[in-house]
Amino acid sequence: MLQGKKILLGVSGSIAAYKAATLVRLLVKEGADVKVVMTPSACDFITPLTLATLSKHEVPVTISNNQSWNNHVMLGRWADVMLIAPASANTLSKMASGACDNLLMATYLSATCPVLFAPAMDEDMWHHPATRANITRLLSFGHQQLPVEKGELASGLFGEGRMAEPENIVQYLHTHFNNIAATMPAAAITQTTEQQAVNGATLPLAGKKALVTAGPTQEPLDPVRYISNHSSGKMGIAIADALAAAGADVTLVLGPTGLSAANPAVKTIRVVTAEEMFNGSEVHFAQSEVIVMAAAVADYRPKHVADIKMKKGEGDALTLELEKTKDILRTLGATRTDKQVLVGFSLETNNEKEYALKKLREKHLDLVVMNSLNDKGAGFNHDTNKVTLFNKNGDARELPLKSKLEVAQDIVNSIVEMLPANGAHLIV
Repeated sequence: MLQGKKILLGVSGSIAAYKAATLVRLLVKEGADVKVVMTPSACDFITPLTLATLSKHEVPVTISNNQSWNNHVMLGRWADVMLIAPASANTLSKMASGACDNLLMATYLSATCPVLFAPAMDEDMWHHPATRANITRLLSFGHQQLPVEKGELASGLFGEGRMAEPENIVQYLHTHFNNIAATMPAAAITQTTEQQAVNGATLPLAGKKALVTAGPTQEPLDPVRYISNHSSGKMGIAIADALAAAGADVTLVLGPTGLSAANPAVKTIRVVTAEEMFNGSEVHFAQSEVIVMAAAVADYRPKHVADIKMKKGEGDALTLELEKTKDILRTLGATRTDKQVLVGFSLETNNEKEYALKKLREKHLDLVVMNSLNDKGAGFNHDTNKVTLFNKNGDARELPLKSKLEVAQDIVNSIVEMLPANGAHLIV
């Protein structure tokens, strides 16, 4: 998939820089031509010699070595994609502000290709408002952020902020180049069908409309507090990107999360409550041939929402009266046609298969994706997932632990196989 792709890797000063060696090796193994640019502080964690040996290209660190000039403009124009991994908090800040005090920043500002970045920092730094503002600004530039991972951090704490693992970054690059193929003008596609299949450019969902829901919902108690869950939206967003890579015209109804679809062709509707998610989904449901309901929608909401912040009473307890929210999947599923493929999710803590098959029957699904919080690495906030796919006949396909990007591709492959009069398979 990466054969012949020109990838410019920027390495900034983070302990995660040691992963750059594995990343370069994986990219080269896939046939990519990789050039590396480092910041001076990155050299404290990994040597330019190591990355030069693995990439088979000299690794510049400074604009000049007093004898020759490293042409950052040509580097920025050379690449098919610029990937900054790790992207430290300091480097993200410089990228967002346009600061240019090292070779990596000069090259970044000269880049005429898509820019992807993989943040790496401690959890408190990751959640700091300044970092969030920098991320938002970079996304507004059209850059793509690779999801951070959750785990042990350099500080010894456990939380979010780890750089994506090299294997997941490579998979993300697959998705990126698939997205480019999916959004190419028809006039630009001159290859034969056989050539497209070899090069991974087959678009089995071209011309199809797809609807995806993702993320949590928030049901307000008062202007300050709300009821929600731990969903990050990562799985649903990955599915939206994979559907777009397969050629579909995708609408993503996304609950409150700081994440976004990587593919700019994905049309995103931001919502907060379960009612807003239902309304956003209902508008696009009937015209969509593929519907994937991956959101973790609240089952209940407060019956009464306070207009002002509730204060602590004299007692030790607070009693809330809750009412059911509308079951989006059941309600819309009852109106589906035979020309639509409808996919639901079943996240359970016990009797997983029983509940998944019940949802499959009662909500008129073609496919239910079952996962369990009992499986390590599965469920909310992880960058991995372990799922079992049940088709409408109840036949099971159990998948091993994979990145959510890979799981998304598996789900899309299953969707392609189920679509009427569509026997093609997605090349991944």
